[in-house]
Amino acid sequence: MKCIIVEDEFLAREELKYFIKNFSNIEIAGEFEDGIDVLKFIQKNKVDVIFLDINIRSLDGVVIAKNISQFSEKPYIVFITAYREHAVEAFEIEAFDYILKPYDESRIRSMLKKLELSYNAKNGNNHAIINRINLFKNDKIIVTNVDDIYYCEAKERETSVLTKDEEYLMKMSISEFYDTLPKEIFFKCHRSYIVNITKIKEIIPWFNNTYNLRLKDIPEEIPVSRSNVKKFKQLMNI
Repeated sequence: MKCIIVEDEFLAREELKYFIKNFSNIEIAGEFEDGIDVLKFIQKNKVDVIFLDINIRSLDGVVIAKNISQFSEKPYIVFITAYREHAVEAFEIEAFDYILKPYDESRIRSMLKKLELSYNAKNGNNHAIINRINLFKNDKIIVTNVDDIYYCEAKERETSVLTKDEEYLMKMSISEFYDTLPKEIFFKCHRSYIVNITKIKEIIPWFNNTYNLRLKDIPEEIPVSRSNVKKFKQLMNI
């Protein structure tokens, strides 16, 4: 998956490059500050994603996006801008996302993951992306098989991700993290918990027609909230 960055502010461009390189598998194929140079490049080179600032030299980002919308094979467009007022116009030309500056790390990471999931789904390559995930501990990126995750727990605006032997802290909400996980094996059983259903060892009836879940290998019990009981019973055929 290849992208180009169209951004004439050096610091903003460098920050976006950092996020792309550290939180995705997207290859950066080029960087541009001028709209005309962008159009020349994409007429000769195939890219999958364009991170596009709206206020750039020669042609603004909206004009570039409207040109790209005429392509038979359209790359994803992610607008990056400091101005909210262009949002409606951006989505009218079917932009994939609209990111405001200054960047919010959890927002960027969530967008990158959704971008990869969408790309792989469109290209029939779901398996490649859902089998692994980047988790973070002590400033290190740990590439982890999603099957190794037992459960996740909300910790204010962050998410604790638990494997058999380790705990990782992701700087995104539990709902944002849930969006990055394959729904075949993960279920959001409670507003504060996600469980890997393949790790469930025992389903324990609890108060008010809810359940607690005992998992393999670890002592923690995970609650199923009353609002999620019906979906859980359907999922587990009980």
